[in-house]
Amino acid sequence: MARQTPPQPEEIAAGSITFEELRLAARNHAMPLEALRYPITPAGLHYLLIHFDIPSVDVAGWRLSVDGLVERPLELSLEALGSRPAVSLPVTLECAGNGRALLEPRPVSQPWITEAVGTAIWTGTPLAPILKEAGLRPDVVEILFTGLDRGVQDGETQDYQRSLTLDEALREDVLLAYAMNGEPLLPQHGFPLRLIVPGWYGMTHVKWLSRVTALAEPFRGYQQAVAYQIQTTEDGPMTPVTRMLPRSLMEPPGIPDFFSRTRYLSPGPCPLRGRAWSGQGRVVQVEVSVDGGHSWRLAELGEAPEASPYAWRPWTFMWQAAPGAYDLCSRATDETGLTQPLDASWNSGGFSNNAIQRVAVVVE
Repeated sequence: MARQTPPQPEEIAAGSITFEELRLAARNHAMPLEALRYPITPAGLHYLLIHFDIPSVDVAGWRLSVDGLVERPLELSLEALGSRPAVSLPVTLECAGNGRALLEPRPVSQPWITEAVGTAIWTGTPLAPILKEAGLRPDVVEILFTGLDRGVQDGETQDYQRSLTLDEALREDVLLAYAMNGEPLLPQHGFPLRLIVPGWYGMTHVKWLSRVTALAEPFRGYQQAVAYQIQTTEDGPMTPVTRMLPRSLMEPPGIPDFFSRTRYLSPGPCPLRGRAWSGQGRVVQVEVSVDGGHSWRLAELGEAPEASPYAWRPWTFMWQAAPGAYDLCSRATDETGLTQPLDASWNSGGFSNNAIQRVAVVVE
């Protein structure tokens, strides 16, 4: 089950958070929850996870290779990609491990709480026409994407690689993106090129993309077959992590306590605001609770940026705040009928934890 509150200071001092996790948390960063006020997340506030190192790329010599089981292998420069038809699409990205630090026992890895998310306008050229231009052979079943970031995980030296089924790779909204919010990709966000697969968790959006390879059998590399698998027991079956589950986050009201992040505000009308998204289907309902999830009321839903089906939707709820202590929550339901749970089911990697967010508030 998910724990209801983050680790407390005394737990951290006692060794609840490891030195290795602190070092990961220093390299990567979450989106501050107050940044939910922005429909499009500024690049510097967007969440960031870097598995290994940020590669140093000489763009003059960089090329994207399209190879494998194709009739006409391609070598494409950034200039050549930029000359092709361009698409700009607002897309919400969320790390598959978002919420990991709230599980008990806590899986040891990047210790995300709830803020590993962001929404950007990604500009690039669709992948499908490039694959068709290369001439896929009839026996192709998957497309493999290889990044320039290289390292060791669980003793295995590897390039960062992920694959998609052919049907997923040929979706018209899958992009080879070279710009974020109208500017060239920052080094930490995958310069010069990254993959954008709307609706999928962040591990799928391979950064520093260097190679696209057509395969005749499913890819069994580490990041595909070992990492990003949901496993609830040591010897139990593994289910791949794919699309984002529905989630709603609230922009914390009032002002925070520096250390605990408990919120303080005055009595009276208090607008509660947030954003909700799902990779399974469009969010159709958000509910708000001020009593820890015992009772729920409907929030008012707004439209996603540029009405994008792949970006978060804003919501608002007017709360008449009376003196006291409160546990504020929100939960999203998407068009497939999936609703956020009060508590999450545990798994060894801490993936896909979409349990409701809880915001501690004191009205005085």
